[in-house]
Amino acid sequence: MTRAESRRRKAGVPFDPPVAAASLSGRSDAAWARTAAPYVGCAFLGGIALDPESRSAARDLVERDREEFLPPDPVAFVDAQLEALAEVDVRPAVNVRSATIEPVREVARVCADHEAILEINAHCRQPELCAVNCGESLLADRDRLSRYVQAAAETGATVSVKVRAEVPGVDLAVVAAAIEDAGAAIVHVDAMDSESVIADVDRAADLWTIANNEVRGAESVREYLAFGADGVSVGRPSDDPRVLERVARAVERFAAADEDVDASDDTVDPSDDGRDERLRTDPEGAEP
Repeated sequence: MTRAESRRRKAGVPFDPPVAAASLSGRSDAAWARTAAPYVGCAFLGGIALDPESRSAARDLVERDREEFLPPDPVAFVDAQLEALAEVDVRPAVNVRSATIEPVREVARVCADHEAILEINAHCRQPELCAVNCGESLLADRDRLSRYVQAAAETGATVSVKVRAEVPGVDLAVVAAAIEDAGAAIVHVDAMDSESVIADVDRAADLWTIANNEVRGAESVREYLAFGADGVSVGRPSDDPRVLERVARAVERFAAADEDVDASDDTVDPSDDGRDERLRTDPEGAEP
């Protein structure tokens, strides 16, 4: 199956071009999204802590110098941020954290009203968040994660789940199948140092798969598309137009091709890759 056939097989294309700016904790707001918009099809705002438990954890993170969004009313904040992007040519998305389901449902309704994507955060690994059953702790509790997805999907919002590879005891292929059954449309995978996990997820479910981690240019884009990704997202350098432009150019080159992407292809121009900017020691460390 060619890449183009694979994209058509899946349930719609949530944004075009298939490159996103991934959320950066405490930084990814409407102004940030507006700056990224010329280069991306989607901008993930957040992450936003929604309920008392997750907000308390976020305050603890602020005390150790991490940037966090802590507006007085998270739901009103999301609504205002999405309204600010109403005339911007980018599909907005909102990455959310919550220890309880109802706030996720409430924000999903807001996202549906704005035709925005609601992204459930099953990705954060900070101990403060995991201690209140947020972030990557959801990966080990598929039933609970599925209930979050179902609650959000029932509002009519397009639902994404941000996940992380290399979590002990977690099979992301199994997680992908579970969230698809619950109503998710997108899985957003921080591949860590396990890029081939994208292929496992792609085979397991008919979700639109976004590959994240060290996406910097042509070589990283080609690698992820060869493993089956439908799109890619840029994390830490999402506020750097040079990186976004380079990734957008690579996505246009490879993702639009009707032929399969060959991981052994040697036609990449080294000057167009940005591999020297990759940060193995702190992969996408500022993300939510």
